[in-house]
Amino acid sequence: MNKQTLIAAAVATAALAGCSTTKVEPVLKDDSSYLWLEEVQGKESLAWVKKQNNAAFAQLKNNKYYDESYQQNITALDSTDRIAYATQYGDYLYNFWTDKEHQRGIYRRTTLAQYQTDSPQWETILDIDALAKKDGESWVYKGMQCLYPDYDRCLVKLSPGGSDAVEVREFEISSKSFVKDGFTLPAAKNSISWIDKDTVFVGTDFGPGSMTDSGYAAVIKKWRRGTPLSSAQTIYHAPSSSVAASGYVMQDNEHSLEIIYDATSFYSSKIFLLQGDKKIALAIPQDANISAFLNNELFIELKSAWHINGHTFEQGSVIYAPIDDILQDKASFKTLISASDSLSISSISTTKSALLVSVLDNVKSKVLRFTHQNGMWQSKQVDIDDTGSVSVFNTNESTDDFFLNYTSFLKPSTLYKVNGDNGKLTLLKSQKAQFNSDNLVTKQYWATSKDGTKVPYFAVMQKDIKLDANNPTLLYGYGGFEVSLKPSYSSILGRNWLEKGGVYILSNIRGGGEFGPRWHQAALKTNRHKAYEDFEAIAQDLIDRKITSPKHLGIQGGSNGGLLMGAAFTRRPDLYNAVVCQVPLLDMKRYTKLLAGASWSAEYGDPDDAAMWDYIKTYSPFHNLNASTDYPKVFFTTSTKDDRVHPAHARKMVARMQDLGHEVYYYENMEGGHAGAADNKQRADMYALVYSYLWQQLK
Repeated sequence: MNKQTLIAAAVATAALAGCSTTKVEPVLKDDSSYLWLEEVQGKESLAWVKKQNNAAFAQLKNNKYYDESYQQNITALDSTDRIAYATQYGDYLYNFWTDKEHQRGIYRRTTLAQYQTDSPQWETILDIDALAKKDGESWVYKGMQCLYPDYDRCLVKLSPGGSDAVEVREFEISSKSFVKDGFTLPAAKNSISWIDKDTVFVGTDFGPGSMTDSGYAAVIKKWRRGTPLSSAQTIYHAPSSSVAASGYVMQDNEHSLEIIYDATSFYSSKIFLLQGDKKIALAIPQDANISAFLNNELFIELKSAWHINGHTFEQGSVIYAPIDDILQDKASFKTLISASDSLSISSISTTKSALLVSVLDNVKSKVLRFTHQNGMWQSKQVDIDDTGSVSVFNTNESTDDFFLNYTSFLKPSTLYKVNGDNGKLTLLKSQKAQFNSDNLVTKQYWATSKDGTKVPYFAVMQKDIKLDANNPTLLYGYGGFEVSLKPSYSSILGRNWLEKGGVYILSNIRGGGEFGPRWHQAALKTNRHKAYEDFEAIAQDLIDRKITSPKHLGIQGGSNGGLLMGAAFTRRPDLYNAVVCQVPLLDMKRYTKLLAGASWSAEYGDPDDAAMWDYIKTYSPFHNLNASTDYPKVFFTTSTKDDRVHPAHARKMVARMQDLGHEVYYYENMEGGHAGAADNKQRADMYALVYSYLWQQLK
């Protein structure tokens, strides 16, 4: 009997005896086997993308949830029954608007008097849909910077397909036309800002050595009207290891500052004040930020404690000093506001003579208005509900009046005008309810992380919820870059999830900014696992409360939140039955070599450092996959036009999971950039796919 016959006989005997043969495990391919998927527009990689998309569509567009979800989404996104948020420049309020007839949007304006009516009359300034048709380009509007104080000349940023790279064109408001022979730049990750009508700061791809390793401008020049860009005067050249350099002007009513900003890392910088031909280095900690300029005083937000002249300023506080004293290196800083264990500073805005400081106190919003009285800055809290999120809008150098927007999970956005003299609120706009929230309630809970830290989260659920562990539950997370997640109203979430009985959870894990710099820094680099442990603690707390169970628990996150998703399901696949992983980082060995990835080494650490990689590889999702683990069927989404987080992160993860025998869904939109979608139809489709998947997995 030969060898083959012996083997066949042994297999047959085992089968007859009720035994099974040993399963042959798929071989884990070398990382380099997937490098071809890093070719964004490669013929083979795009063919692979198309195949993956079609497979996902065949499943997710052919169940009972997709069509209903798409119709709900497009109706909500195209609805004109929403607040048109506007910013005042001079005598007009400007707004960018999209709807069914304007998929790419229109930039328009109205007067303050008109804006305060129920149906303002808007004047269209620039139609992006018409421009895209004329140019034969898939333009996505990325902003317009207009020149103080007349605001008639603007620098329009247009992105092809939604990428971070933008084309810049000078535009004249009065004639509603682009300026012939005006300031223009081809598509790149440009930095451009007005100095005066005939001069701009500009940073772009000037050729070899002009861009940082992260893909942003390293060289900043002063460019004068009517001269070729090649003759612009170089003001600053950052090293390639910096994230980016830029130049800009800060103004209060009577003074202006020309500033050169060199982001030496994501959380550190060198800042220079230009005085004629001199560059004066701003003598503050490298991790501090300029937050405002008013009353000829400069306001600095501290990310770490600062010991100076025998005094210690606390981490998270805002300090200030007269700019003239700062320039002469004799500043005696004072504290405007200090952080606490529960309170953190979110943002600072200025009006004609007041400072508006937005803070979070146990993740609840407050706005403090500071006015200068008797030589001191004194504060008073704006009287508004603090159970939701409060945002400052439309601050203006010509008045102390301003707008406040209030929203919560269950209350649609409401816009108020605040009188700068007496603080009185006047209702301006109120969005109608977009879904039925009568039987819904919001609660804040606290979970205990592995190291004993208390971590808050919000839960939105039915008032009469049965704590039987059977409720479909969606847990959302981010946990990075000092980004705070706050309550907000979403018609998409409401119609697709909450109205149908789903529970929504918003996590406030470490790595975010909910409790200021300390909360963020607690999960940096070799403490990254703290964010993941916090997320797992919240998932376990939901299970312990019997709100849900692993069978009915889904999770969602994008970008850094996509990395969180990858770490979550590879660390604890037993906790979840659905994972929506969007525009994610996943290959943490090569992330610094892909697009803007080098800029995030201050957050995650440098994987080229052997000791750092020894830590990073413990959670890098791409490197923690194996064939024998039972993972949930993950849904990955990304965009071919994402030039911030490379689509290869998601592509390679999916390819490796499939090679290891795991089923996944994958959707790559050909447009959309890091946002994932370029217009309302694409957004409606993406959301419909997501909720079709979630209900399929969790109900």
